[in-house]
Amino acid sequence: MLLPSCISLAPDKALPDTVTEIPDSYGNGTTDRAYEPKAWWSAFEDPMLDALVEEAMRDNLDIAASAARLEQVRAQARVARAALYPTLDASGASSYSDSPLAGTGFDGFGPGDGGAAGFPALDRLVIENYTLSLAAGYEIDLFGRIRNDAAAALRDTLAARYDYRAIQLSTAAEVISAYFDIVDARRQIALSESTIDVLAERTVQTEDRFNQGLVDSLELYQIRQDFRNVQSALPQRQALLTSNEGRLALLLRDYPAAMHERLDQPLTPRLVFAPVPMGMPMELLSQRPDVASAWFRMEAARLRVGARKAERFPRLSLSGSVGTQGGNISGAFDVIDNWVLSLGANLTAPIFQGGRIKANIAAAEASYAEATANYAQSVLNAFREVVAALETYEKNRERYALIVSQRAEAEASLAVQQRRFSAGIGNYVSYLDALRGLYQVDTSLSTAARDVAIARLDVHRALGGDWVMDNEVEPVPLVEIEKDPVRDDVADRDVIGDHEAKPKRSGDKAQ
Repeated sequence: MLLPSCISLAPDKALPDTVTEIPDSYGNGTTDRAYEPKAWWSAFEDPMLDALVEEAMRDNLDIAASAARLEQVRAQARVARAALYPTLDASGASSYSDSPLAGTGFDGFGPGDGGAAGFPALDRLVIENYTLSLAAGYEIDLFGRIRNDAAAALRDTLAARYDYRAIQLSTAAEVISAYFDIVDARRQIALSESTIDVLAERTVQTEDRFNQGLVDSLELYQIRQDFRNVQSALPQRQALLTSNEGRLALLLRDYPAAMHERLDQPLTPRLVFAPVPMGMPMELLSQRPDVASAWFRMEAARLRVGARKAERFPRLSLSGSVGTQGGNISGAFDVIDNWVLSLGANLTAPIFQGGRIKANIAAAEASYAEATANYAQSVLNAFREVVAALETYEKNRERYALIVSQRAEAEASLAVQQRRFSAGIGNYVSYLDALRGLYQVDTSLSTAARDVAIARLDVHRALGGDWVMDNEVEPVPLVEIEKDPVRDDVADRDVIGDHEAKPKRSGDKAQ
């Protein structure tokens, strides 16, 4: 019986052609560094961000739902695996029968009216019966039907486990994305408010110059339009901040108001500029949860083809029971004299099923073909996402570096205008324009910083986690680009009302 039980009718394992043709590494070059998953969000070195991600891993409702689905599939796998083992049932039964003897040929049995001498005449039959038994059953898996179904269920569990990890990865990425959007939105709001102050002063200066006949109406209208444009953009940015706080609150199973209060403090994530090495091995794809899940679903479908094919062949079942039987309760416990034993074997083979078995096989094969296509698609999509994420990350790093250089030039321009005005050879309008230019560059720098962070996040998401490598580039504190350029670079200016006063010229009286 053991030799036939090794038979499996499932197709052999095979990778889709499109998967076997994928390059061995991302990009050009080789590397001998070690790679492994870890808490990759810690690279941003922000305790608040770490706490938010950890809280999301614990409280997020999508993760909770995925965990519940995983438990369901685990239970179903245990049900499928249980068919590999014998069944054992205990039972106890009692019966009582009281029926008339009239018409049975035994009526009147006894000394009177023709009854046998020495026996009373009987007109009813009373029977009591008590049984205790243990029954066992086992189906010998001749052609691998049960074994393949159980193995498929196990792979369903592994697929569900990777689905759970995919939800965790996606949730962590969404938390980080929302967090950086909040940081950027706050910075954009602060820069908009500072720009509004500068443009308000610039509008006043232009109106004065227009009244003096120094500029025409076109310049006045243009500066007023710029002022209104920045003013009108501020409510939109404030609404975006509220929306992002609500988005983050939902991920943490919280309410927007509570999240706003919780984040009412300086947020200081760091930008990670470590280059992602080219030539990273394709084995990194195996740590992507969606790819692993698709693989195990393909394997489950393959095994179910074997299980359905096995339905065409005979099934052999063994059964047996042992117990006691007596006419009273005490007799049911007399294992010496009242024991009962039953053994049996049952061999059944399908002859006519109306096409059911053939249709089940066709459905299983089609499901396997679908799962194979889905797996190939997931691998190709993963490779595409990795290549795109790496390219986007590199380009955003380049863009950020260029804007940092641009900011240095804007700072230098502002310093020149301040010195010229203080020396009495420049004008205040030029100074305001230089200050406004610095704010515009800072706005671009804030967006570029967010884009670098999100691009780095997309690399982690595409690779399914993180890698461990030596000599990582130190992360840059994002707070460095959040300083107030006005108060750091032009520290000698006063504030009057809502507008910044002119920097002092040399020779001005002390106020």
